Amino acid sequence: MVKKIGIFFITFLYLIGCTSPQIEKEESAFIVMKTGKLRYADMGFISNSGSKVKIEIYASGQPLVKFEINGMNICMSTFKCMEKRDFNSKFLHASYPDTLLENIFKSEPIFDKKGLSKKEDGFEQKLTKKGLYDISYRVTGKKRIFRDKTNKILIKVREQ
Repeated sequence: MVKKIGIFFITFLYLIGCTSPQIEKEESAFIVMKTGKLRYADMGFISNSGSKVKIEIYASGQPLVKFEINGMNICMSTFKCMEKRDFNSKFLHASYPDTLLENIFKSEPIFDKKGLSKKEDGFEQKLTKKGLYDISYRVTGKKRIFRDKTNKILIKVREQ
């Protein structure tokens, strides 16, 4: 009897150790990313496990690019992982906060909620810093649109 309980307990621990992290939210979406160095517009998936966000963009049903955003880095299938600050400097803008891309894909406010105005079905932020950025960011229903007119950056996510 003790042997059976021991085998059951060991098997139980083994199975628990093999489970993957829980995904809090997974969604299919039409994703548009237009920056000076990134240009993607196609269907994809966004997985949010709390501490990690994964974005996969497909073209004609084939994986085109994958992003993985964790607490410190942004990893992209086409290059090694970079610190968030370095990613922003290279692909977005150096003045952006480290959490910008992560917050957009999580539908959360950016820039520590500066310029936030609540809407019926979401929120909107308008942020301007002369010579650095002119940002309009809106999260409503199943859509989020980040637009920086100064730096010609557009990130759109429309859940399907």
